[in-house]
Amino acid sequence: MDFTLDQDIQSLRRSVRDFIQNEVEAAAQQIEDDNEIPERIVRLSREMGLFGLSIPEEYGGLGINMVGKCALYEEIGATHNGYTTLIGAHTGIGTVGIVEMGDERQKRLYLPDMASGARIGAFALTEPQAGSQATNLKTTAVKKGDKYILNGTKHYITNATKADVFTVMAVTDPSKGAKGITSFIVEKGFPGFRVGAVEKKMGLRGSHSAEVIMEDCEVPVGNVLGEEGQGYVNALKILANGRAGLAARNLGSSQKLLDMSVKYAKERIQFDKPIMEHQAVAHMLSEMAVDVEVLRSFVYRVAWLVDEGRQVIKEAAMLKLFGSEAYSRVADKAVQVHGGLGYIADYPIERFYRDARIARIYEGTSEIQKNIIAGRLDKEYS
Repeated sequence: MDFTLDQDIQSLRRSVRDFIQNEVEAAAQQIEDDNEIPERIVRLSREMGLFGLSIPEEYGGLGINMVGKCALYEEIGATHNGYTTLIGAHTGIGTVGIVEMGDERQKRLYLPDMASGARIGAFALTEPQAGSQATNLKTTAVKKGDKYILNGTKHYITNATKADVFTVMAVTDPSKGAKGITSFIVEKGFPGFRVGAVEKKMGLRGSHSAEVIMEDCEVPVGNVLGEEGQGYVNALKILANGRAGLAARNLGSSQKLLDMSVKYAKERIQFDKPIMEHQAVAHMLSEMAVDVEVLRSFVYRVAWLVDEGRQVIKEAAMLKLFGSEAYSRVADKAVQVHGGLGYIADYPIERFYRDARIARIYEGTSEIQKNIIAGRLDKEYS
């Protein structure tokens, strides 16, 4: 396995690191207080090409491999997770479906603007009755002439208030179960489409999730993504593809928490010596460091497998499971190391702790990842 980054990616990584540290971090408290990412930060992100991480060069993106993307995601993860989620949801599940399954017309129509950040992407699968049980969709799509008419409500849709282009899953043939689900590219301006209530969340301030409501929404036949009846398969592919990137963002956040915790432990004096010299604190820092290093190795191994064209259904599920759980463990220990300061809302440790909790839920819960892993093991050993 070779995780070596070429000179261009190393240079871009340094630029992204500087941008995250000097610009986004400086705005982190503002993002938290205002529940909004400043337009200046979004504009600078566009100028750096961060919205085009997953899009090939021929459509205006950066055209880098998965190992390179994970290196950049790791840097992006080292700041406010609301900002991280805006970028990650767009470059991950928001665009991957069109890149991987779109026809040439669809790619030419949507990807250049999505690569530049002029149009934001979102992924609309979850419904009130279809979360982990993704096959229980109630949103329907009925073909009428040269259009499909979509009716239904999605919720918890990340980037919904900012997005212009949605990958939407709907039932085209209820009699076929999972094989009766089709994916569509839906624009926010299509007749019958609107964004509903914005959800109030525990964390991820600045990243808005909301309902997406379709009432006799008119979608051109040409906006079917992939083949009719392949929507559930498409959804699984889109989610699996993004798991290495999501874990890389978790890695960046975990490394940031470790860095902050070690620095604090070396400066904080209790019982006449730095708390890092107390075994209880030293052990917590050691455990955090192990989680970070194991996650780093796992992220780049799976990213390398993706670049090799290998099937990574099991490995991606394992990585999503381990990455989200490791991030939660690191965040919890960071609060403990910082003591009362870690519980204060004006200090970033508390923010990371709240933000880490969603990692075990969105884009496939930890329990669903275990089901996927067990299913693959059952096939491998049969």
